[in-house]
Amino acid sequence: MKFSVSLVAHGDREMTLEEIVELADAVAPLNGIASGMGTTSYGAQIMVESDNSADAVLEGRKLFEAAVAKTNLPKWEVTDADTMSEDEDFVDLDLIPE
Repeated sequence: MKFSVSLVAHGDREMTLEEIVELADAVAPLNGIASGMGTTSYGAQIMVESDNSADAVLEGRKLFEAAVAKTNLPKWEVTDADTMSEDEDFVDLDLIPE
């Protein structure tokens, strides 16, 4: 099953546009988007194939940390992680019955 995994790393300084664009480039191969410009955090939402939410977070975290390692971003600890399965997303859109 596919999961959308959202991860955020909080730190001690504001992120610049250039840094978030660099992160966006690093997560693009993961069907990802980046966020954090002007905040003291950076994050990404990426797609992960997994059997369950817990495993999706673990895999997503590995992929996110590998993407961050390809950038010049500070290596901050991941402080938030959330998932949404493709099935949950469709329920939210009323495309499948609950």
